[in-house]
Amino acid sequence: MTPEIMTLLMFGTLMLCIALGHPLAITLAAVATFYGLIEYDGNVSALIDLFVNNAWGLQQNYVLVAIPLFIFMAQILDRSKVSEGLFDALYIVLGGLRGGLGMAVIVVSTVFAATTGIIGASVVAMGLMAGPALLKRGYQTGLGAGIICSSGTLGILIPPSIMLVVYGGLTGMKETSVGNLFAAAILPGILLSAIYLLYVAIRCGLNPKLGPPIPKEERTATLGQKLSMTLKSFVPPFSLILIVMGTILAGIATPTEAAALGCIGAMVLALFNRKLTWEVLSQTCNATLRTTAMIMLLFVGGKLFSVVFLSMGGGDVVADLLLGMDVHDYVILAIMMGVVFIMGMFIDWAAILLVVVPIFTPIANDLGFDPLWFAMLVCVNLQTSFLTPPFGYALFYFKGVAPPEYTMSDIYKGILPFVLIQVIGLGVMIAFPQIVTWLPTVFFGG
Repeated sequence: MTPEIMTLLMFGTLMLCIALGHPLAITLAAVATFYGLIEYDGNVSALIDLFVNNAWGLQQNYVLVAIPLFIFMAQILDRSKVSEGLFDALYIVLGGLRGGLGMAVIVVSTVFAATTGIIGASVVAMGLMAGPALLKRGYQTGLGAGIICSSGTLGILIPPSIMLVVYGGLTGMKETSVGNLFAAAILPGILLSAIYLLYVAIRCGLNPKLGPPIPKEERTATLGQKLSMTLKSFVPPFSLILIVMGTILAGIATPTEAAALGCIGAMVLALFNRKLTWEVLSQTCNATLRTTAMIMLLFVGGKLFSVVFLSMGGGDVVADLLLGMDVHDYVILAIMMGVVFIMGMFIDWAAILLVVVPIFTPIANDLGFDPLWFAMLVCVNLQTSFLTPPFGYALFYFKGVAPPEYTMSDIYKGILPFVLIQVIGLGVMIAFPQIVTWLPTVFFGG
């Protein structure tokens, strides 16, 4: 069979197996094995050599050591309730504004994202804390669900982000090192958070019934009390951010070393909050082991899929198709972003990275796009994968912990404006690449 037919069949088989509900990691490996046997004319020994060498090379990637460390840090923070104090403080500080409580959720989620990098932890924590509070204060259920789910997904983008660590480990390029990716993701994350805040402020300002302020009789705290509460709740997580991000951006520590420091810092915060118990440590280690094993199994399956796909010429087929089109370079970019967006509706972000990065990165390089800028566009695009139906993980995380008043219909309707906001944010980053490239230039000289 020609590479073109093999490419169509391989992707078609993958989509069919996913639609049938088979486990993603096993599906990737099984499809790779089936078409690998066809490509190598049934030579099992050659295929095993290919798989073993690539799987072993993946396990030897030192950058990926940061993954279990960041997961451990996130799990400790989730159980130490660091975000609760900040939410309680901002509840009082911003609660008197129209949509103020919703804006407080976005601010807390942004800070929490900069300390965890795990979507499940952010969405579940905010769903438990803010879901009932928004409902009690009369917020429209769709708007409340959209605020919690969308702001919770910032954890996959704002460093320290597991996705950025994976991306840096996959490319192995200096331009897209984990340090550069961390620096590049800061402003896009802040941009999306700011647009969320602006949207909530405008929408609730025009229609106060969507997000009413806290009644005046409940706003008794003085300005000094508000400042004191905010500082006390903000300093601990901000200190952890400085430990992790500051050491990386200052060139003092590698991302892996900074992740280890973050684990120590998270345990210190848990100790101060009197949450560092043997039960918490046991649960944290168990959750870290399970999550890391799941991610690494996905990596192996995705790696096997991509290596077979590339070895049979699938990457060349896609590259020739896109580069052979008589259109503007940005039309090709839009097609690649569209493919990533649509895949995000059905496939886990890790599998998408493992499949598209080896295919799209050379195409982007041939078009003359900045590798770091292109990488950040892919990562921002993948943030939508947690929100887009039918398989948006953040939606189900939230539904699992939210009060019954939040129906799936409300959640789906409420999230659509925030998905559109993310697409708008992606467009802004395409129009103004400096949003991505400026900080890496400041910290690392390019």
